[in-house]
Amino acid sequence: MNTRAAALTSVVDRRRFITIASAGIAAVGLHVRPSFAQTPAASDTAIDQIVSAADAFLDTLSEEERSTMLFDWSDDEQKRNWSNFPAALDPRDGLMWGNLSEASQAAWLPVMQTTLSEDGYRRVTSAWTADEILKNMEANGEVPEGGPGGSGESDYGSDNFYVAFIGEPGTDSAWQWQFTGHHTTVNATIVNGRISLTPSFFGSQPTTYTDDDGEEVRPIGDMNDAAFTLINALDADQQAQAVVGSKRIDLVSGPMVSEVVELAAEGVLIADLTEEQQALVTDLVSKYTGTLNDEHAVARLAEVTDVYDQTYFAWYGPTAWDSDAYWRVAGPTIIVEYSPQDQLTNDPRDHVHAIYRDPGNEYGIRYQNG
Repeated sequence: MNTRAAALTSVVDRRRFITIASAGIAAVGLHVRPSFAQTPAASDTAIDQIVSAADAFLDTLSEEERSTMLFDWSDDEQKRNWSNFPAALDPRDGLMWGNLSEASQAAWLPVMQTTLSEDGYRRVTSAWTADEILKNMEANGEVPEGGPGGSGESDYGSDNFYVAFIGEPGTDSAWQWQFTGHHTTVNATIVNGRISLTPSFFGSQPTTYTDDDGEEVRPIGDMNDAAFTLINALDADQQAQAVVGSKRIDLVSGPMVSEVVELAAEGVLIADLTEEQQALVTDLVSKYTGTLNDEHAVARLAEVTDVYDQTYFAWYGPTAWDSDAYWRVAGPTIIVEYSPQDQLTNDPRDHVHAIYRDPGNEYGIRYQNG
């Protein structure tokens, strides 16, 4: 057995496997049947489909619900009203998932499905499901007490997520949909025929569980696997540049950071890597950029790869597979970070945070300017 396989086997042996059924749900995002008001035409663009799905969702709401979840495009405060914390600790505005009718829940899911890729939708809904499992773990006394940040408060679970539209959905208008709750936030801004998913947050606790089909689910595990593949593909000199610190640090650019932090140009410069190593970098960053639907993801990835001469890969912590380590890729068009967490867990690797930002295009600002 190779080193990587042995490390992953160790994870399987050590970590908690909880079926979705044992958490008391069929599957978040799957327990209602998503359906379009009409089947999208083959000629429809992705944005046409997103707007159609958004309109179909709005049609299921009462006037009061519409007024609760619709915000003016100029409402910058609402655009930034998201957090990694549960809503009890950091209140959100919009419509709470648990208060939506089944028809509205079913109508919301295509908004996400048309905006995101298949892998992106899976990532978001599986992290969402993990929070329902965390709720069950808390009820069973399997999570250390104290709440996030030692607050003593928590309202884990799939019901405690919020949805909102900022701006009126339309193919020719600027608008944003927001899906936010504990450990998962997607900010999707649609403007001038383009889509920005930054800033978005991806976290998970537990990091591994088993679904009702007996399949292992790791909501953001592929991100970490790609990073470990990359760091271990570097030679000794390259690793010496990439490894900035011997101990893991926390996320620098979020989630409680409304503006992008200017990160130090530290680590190894991507342009200095071999072609094969750069391909591994591209595989890693595409886990984030590829959250976006296929029609728009190619152009988004090119925005990142075109500036590898200004983009760095940095690492804090051990490099052995399955180590407790922080890593990031940072450049003019992307910041992605991943960090295990000490709070509310006996194993930091079973509670992880990851963030995705674009220093020059938060909330689609670059696209708004043409």
